[in-house]
Amino acid sequence: MSSSSPSRFAALNDWVASVAALTTPDRIHWCDGSEAEDAALKRAMLADGTLLALNPETHPGCTLHRSHPGDVARVEHLTFVCTSDKDDAGPNNHWMAPADGHAKMDALFAGCMKGRTLYVIPYCMGPIDSPLSRCGVEITDSPYVVANMRIMTRMGAAALARIEREGLERAARGERADTFVRGLHSTGELDPDRRFIMHFPEELAIKSYGSGYGGNALLGKKCHALRIASYQARTEGWLAEHMLIVGIENPKGETHYVAAAFPSACGKTNLAMLIPPEGYREKGWKVWTVGDDICWMRPGADGRLYAINPEAGYFGVAPGTGPKSNPNALAMLDRDAIFTNVGVTADNQPWWEGLDTGTPVIDWKGQPFDAAKGPAAHANARFTVSAKQCPSYSPKAEDPQGVPISAIVFGGRRASLVPLVFEARDWTHGVLVGAGMASETTAAATGAVGVVRRDSMAMKPFCGYNFADYFSHWLSFGAKADKLPKVFHVNWFRKGSDGKFLWPGFGDNLRVLEWMLKRCEGKAGAVETPVGLFPKREDMNLDGLRLSDEARDVLFDYDREGWKAEMASIGEYLAEFGPRLPGALEAERQRVANALEADAKKAAA
Repeated sequence: MSSSSPSRFAALNDWVASVAALTTPDRIHWCDGSEAEDAALKRAMLADGTLLALNPETHPGCTLHRSHPGDVARVEHLTFVCTSDKDDAGPNNHWMAPADGHAKMDALFAGCMKGRTLYVIPYCMGPIDSPLSRCGVEITDSPYVVANMRIMTRMGAAALARIEREGLERAARGERADTFVRGLHSTGELDPDRRFIMHFPEELAIKSYGSGYGGNALLGKKCHALRIASYQARTEGWLAEHMLIVGIENPKGETHYVAAAFPSACGKTNLAMLIPPEGYREKGWKVWTVGDDICWMRPGADGRLYAINPEAGYFGVAPGTGPKSNPNALAMLDRDAIFTNVGVTADNQPWWEGLDTGTPVIDWKGQPFDAAKGPAAHANARFTVSAKQCPSYSPKAEDPQGVPISAIVFGGRRASLVPLVFEARDWTHGVLVGAGMASETTAAATGAVGVVRRDSMAMKPFCGYNFADYFSHWLSFGAKADKLPKVFHVNWFRKGSDGKFLWPGFGDNLRVLEWMLKRCEGKAGAVETPVGLFPKREDMNLDGLRLSDEARDVLFDYDREGWKAEMASIGEYLAEFGPRLPGALEAERQRVANALEADAKKAAA
């Protein structure tokens, strides 16, 4: 595996040279993204144990990676946003002064690649020829990262060509040329006391040290595509969001696209790859997957928001992915996938909790499986696979212009209070709905599991600047576009008095999406409440569902006193952002609170 020639873009060459001088690698390899390069890297990783081959008959081209047991999830408490002004990072981020952040990281990076290869990974987030796409370069000493970035991004020669072209064109115009995102990563010693992820939005730079976990090491993903891109989006007039993108095709052949935000491990991938229930399939309904995790949206000339998925693959949560929850995901995992921290069966097939076949014999740590000692797969075990392997992969996923968004959906995991679905009355109310959404924490982040926390737009771990400014940016679109998507909130996870889920979920979620799209088309009614617009029972297709009387009552109604407390809690949360909080958002919250009070008095009269 020989190193190709450096780029014809001087700014990129200079940066790579400066990193090499700091990290002192034995070798430098410029990645071209070719199949030959990928095969050579994987052979080397199989030889040194970084990857383990899985059953070539049942899972051809599939491999297993076991990370360090202390390096299995995002580390939010070690993730920093380094802006010149602390207030620009906001209370939603850990802040460090840029000079201090660079000094801390450079001390860790000094000499860290001695004995290792420095890999230069040019990549494009989004279709290679899309005006909505943005490029970056990640430098890493991890071949595992290279292999994953090849799946997750448009990586290699084509990306480098775009970076060079854009840089040289800017230089010719006398503009700043190095506008690509610069990411520097090293696994270091995998010491949790020497582990940090630093973002420098004003410099379009990322530095990550001490972790090999995807969310911390694949810098094109959350680091670039959300934290840095959200900053770029604000300055350039678009949105970078933690959202799936799914196309819903009705029996008439009309496709509407929906963007939906859920916290990690709350069903984004399942919804993005939804399979219609049998009755819907018979009528001709189809679901098309554009993206499962990240959505970049920009106003089009016609006033609508157009979206691309900046990723080229899925870095999905394996546990819970099964024949019932997500058959499409399961169907694409039988070839050319990289599994991380799953269990293994006796015949060397990957296994995780949620599968209905196979028996694990080895757990995610490589030890004999013992159910008494814990699950076979880590709760945040992952798969990395090309999006093109998904059976429901949308033919519009590579459209450089993106797809028009009809509806934006916010949701979370709430056992009580929040109904199945409601519609925001307008864009400003929709921003409040997104800003105030809450969910129970999951295994995708370190810390306690099952704690309800506010997670505005599912972006709390990922917004690269002050949430107050982020809310203002969202509100600004009300004046920029005249055909904005309708905004909805869903809760698939409402529980009954017996502690069981009231809504069947999975494919039946299409029933809720159908109502939303009818609302977008003006073909379905709604009941106006202070909380939002609720479905009329006759407008929601519940045919064939066995819903209890409690489910029918609870899923489509609201608790006045509970929502009064919820609005007060949202007010306390928003107040944390201080004087930068947009007045329009607090005014909208107060409007809802007043409407709830008036409704309660009316009900009592």
